[in-house]
Amino acid sequence: MNRKKVLVTGSNGLLGQKIIYSLIERKDIDLLASSKGLNRLICKSGYRYIDLDITRNKEVEKVFENENPDAVINCAAMTNVDYCEENQDSCWKINVNAVENIAKSCEALKAHLLHLSTDFVFDGKSGPYSENDKPNPLHFYAKSKLKSEEIVKKTMTKWSIARTIIIYGITDNMSRSNIVLWAKKEIENGNAINVVNDQLRSPTLAEDLAKGCISIIDKSAFGLYHLSGPKTYSILDLVHKVADFYNLDKSLILPVTSASLNQSATRPLSTGFDITKAKKDLDFNPVDFLEGIKIMDQQIKNHEI
Repeated sequence: MNRKKVLVTGSNGLLGQKIIYSLIERKDIDLLASSKGLNRLICKSGYRYIDLDITRNKEVEKVFENENPDAVINCAAMTNVDYCEENQDSCWKINVNAVENIAKSCEALKAHLLHLSTDFVFDGKSGPYSENDKPNPLHFYAKSKLKSEEIVKKTMTKWSIARTIIIYGITDNMSRSNIVLWAKKEIENGNAINVVNDQLRSPTLAEDLAKGCISIIDKSAFGLYHLSGPKTYSILDLVHKVADFYNLDKSLILPVTSASLNQSATRPLSTGFDITKAKKDLDFNPVDFLEGIKIMDQQIKNHEI
């Protein structure tokens, strides 16, 4: 069998882990996982792990030349929006310079690069957005991601970009929370939480995003794709749905406006995606948020969260 070699960068993160676990059993895939530092996945079989600092160009060149992957899925990024606003040099190094390192090494091997991006490249004035809509980033994180998209398009012959929105799910050895786990934990602990009522998003179950990314690689589907959940909700609605599912006290959920939070980075108010292209080209059929909570709940019972 002619096996395709797939390298996943940022494999310790939520999406990276889901992609690795989705591909472990595939007999037609030679799977490589990579992140900076130790491997955080509990399962250590069915793939090889490489400690890789993608900000070091020579290191990237050496690994790519040695491994010669057919396809690379870049899940690595600095995604904390306010941290990026306050630490712009670090943000640019990871979200832009490192992507250029990966793109150049991929192009040298004529490998297919799938790069992950974000709904935040849009200003939120006219969502939901299709792949044809013009970006207009409002903060530094979004500007760094848009720049990385431009680098991929400019550098690569075989490129794909998958933009997504609010990923939620369970991972091994979690280092970060997400909207479901955060709301559940805070309300269960009796803590009042401020939740914005004027931001609209299409939350994306991590398993669905992983399936979409794998479909892009399997089909060699080049170009730009929007991959998100099928419906758009306010952030307040999402937190209410979490509280309803777990029969939690919704009086602890305090609606606030985005302006009242005085965050370092200005968020777009209404994004959301038109996922028609992904449905047609990739057979992408994501679950709605409530179904996603049910899937996560089963996973929570299998993990110590």
